Amino acid sequence: MVLDSIGVGLIGSTTDVFELALQYCQHMYAYNDISSVYGRKGTKLSPTLAAFVNGVATHSMDFDDTWHPATHPSGAVLPAVLALSDMMPANNKPSGLDFLLAFNVGIEIQGRLMRFSNEAHSIPKRFHPPTVVGTMGSAAACACLLSLDPSRCSHALAIAASLAGAPMANAATQSKPLHIGNASRLGLEAALLASRGLEASPVVLDAVTGVAGFNAFYEDYMPQPLELPSDEGYVFLLEDQDMAFKRFPAHLGMHWVADAAASVHKMLVGKGPSTVSPAEVKEIVLKVPKSKYINRPFPKSEHEARHSFQFNACSALLDGEVTVQSFTPTAMSRPNLLALLDRVHLEHPHDNPANFNLMYSEVQVSLAGGDTVKGRCDTFYGHWRNPLTDESLRKKFRNNAGGVLPPEKVESLIDVVEKLDMLQDSGILLSQLQ
Repeated sequence: MVLDSIGVGLIGSTTDVFELALQYCQHMYAYNDISSVYGRKGTKLSPTLAAFVNGVATHSMDFDDTWHPATHPSGAVLPAVLALSDMMPANNKPSGLDFLLAFNVGIEIQGRLMRFSNEAHSIPKRFHPPTVVGTMGSAAACACLLSLDPSRCSHALAIAASLAGAPMANAATQSKPLHIGNASRLGLEAALLASRGLEASPVVLDAVTGVAGFNAFYEDYMPQPLELPSDEGYVFLLEDQDMAFKRFPAHLGMHWVADAAASVHKMLVGKGPSTVSPAEVKEIVLKVPKSKYINRPFPKSEHEARHSFQFNACSALLDGEVTVQSFTPTAMSRPNLLALLDRVHLEHPHDNPANFNLMYSEVQVSLAGGDTVKGRCDTFYGHWRNPLTDESLRKKFRNNAGGVLPPEKVESLIDVVEKLDMLQDSGILLSQLQ
């Protein structure tokens, strides 16, 4: 997770939305050269602003990991932990094991909170989950790294709850990456405020009749007591629930429809470089879950395209795959792609819920000659039920980081992350990010 998150952050540092966020921080705030910025050698910001821009970078292409219940856990936590580690004195940097513990605590808090709600298991409609549980996870991770006592940890989480939330209406816009940046930044700020003695309600995470706490976000939120760690240690959710890592930069739901469409492409043209001609296609039917914000028939921007069943299905049908380059202006404006988009219809079967653990995608292509070809994906490669291999994750990282860092630094980062638990000083990782 750490390697993948750094990789998508590094490639994200090349995007327009990252550049806008970085310029904002540089021009609107005084320099405070403490914490590193992904991929920008010599550029440092205050810890909270570094957490913000690195969080923006991580989600700027929607290439970051996704968990179940639905959220993007790493992007909200890792930039905050990195920035806070940078902030600590050179002779008192956290060890690699302490760094990983804080990161895991931040992930754990998100998973535990979401498992107290049935609503959280579905693709969101009202607010973007990382802006809520991600902010809480960032606060928990930073509180752990700061070694706050239980009372101040509680206050950090309660403060974070007052800084949480962003509406789903901003999905598929340049503002969506700000959700992850703010979650990382505001969680760090909550922990720093708690470390200085700021207090908040002790019942924010409880279910108290007549007082809206965390159930202001998830109305069916019902916390349950957790067992204390046994002599054998604590079992983290990550040990039972793996993560989904994306092979291309788009909303997770796109990976089902892209794989289903790619299978149809293979049936029509085989394994060669040939493309499907629109002249062959009469109609395309996509059987997908009902989710309004990822139903975008004719996306006008790369951000809309990353959230469009139609675009990703047609790209995979045309090319046999979806890649980083699929979302460039040149690729998006191809006449053959636009012709295919005009022939797409969506269906929403009752047995296909908007749930990343239960959904499927089916692509049915009616050909001009009268034949029909179907492809279906129940579990794409990269889903937690069919996870990417370590080698596939390294390949993705090399592709992402290689456009930003020199090859020797890319390989060094892989080596450092894979040995992070053995490092006495996590500063070695921090020095590799630019």
